[in-house]
Amino acid sequence: MELGLSGKVAIVSGASRGIGRAIAQVLAAEGMRLVLAARSGDQLAELAGSLKVECLVQAVDLRDERTPAAVVAAALGHFGQLDLLVNNAGATARGDFLTLSEQEWSDGFALKFFGAVRMCRAAWPYLCASRGSIVNIVGIGGRTGSAEFAIGGSVNAALLNLTKVLADRGVKEGVRVNAINPGSIATERLQKRIRSFASDHKLDEASARQEMAKSMGVARFGEPDEIARAVAFLASPQSAYVHGAILDVDGGQTRTL
Repeated sequence: MELGLSGKVAIVSGASRGIGRAIAQVLAAEGMRLVLAARSGDQLAELAGSLKVECLVQAVDLRDERTPAAVVAAALGHFGQLDLLVNNAGATARGDFLTLSEQEWSDGFALKFFGAVRMCRAAWPYLCASRGSIVNIVGIGGRTGSAEFAIGGSVNAALLNLTKVLADRGVKEGVRVNAINPGSIATERLQKRIRSFASDHKLDEASARQEMAKSMGVARFGEPDEIARAVAFLASPQSAYVHGAILDVDGGQTRTL
């Protein structure tokens, strides 16, 4: 399917690894020019060198309140336009609610939520001009709470609400805003959990992977490019009537309405 993205410009935050890296690769395959933002400069440079499109690397910390505006300004200065913002940056600490620290709570909101807020605010006028779009990569924990995911669930719920807020504004101003809720995706972070599960249950990693997936009520874990392809679709004219949507890409793990 021709998605009509060739020549357009996207900012992808958290692009150095995992889901963000896959998003960058899929958008590049569709011909988009990319601004790659993350803290890992070496990984971003390696990724940019592997892509067959023009890339601008931004090795930055989006927790700094001044950084999002600087990234958007760099994108406009280099490419002269902005058509898509993908807010993907941010991982949150798991653990017992009663032992999670103030710093862990602050860090959880600082990058994933407030980083996205500031990126959206900085990018909005330019997305209005291009009639572009925003895709927020959130997570199913924002819809279904679990005891060990207090920070992540709270951050995700806030980001889902922000998606709806901006979609409401976007109806009037020509910016489409949608969110994707990944389930358990086979990234480095999930692999650490699998190894821990294997150790705790005295299993090999392949068996641990199967048992973990079964315990979550899914047939398998997802792959990063499955999220990336959903991003490309939501960014494209093929989804022109999809607005304010929250798309669960989780293998059926979320069973609530």
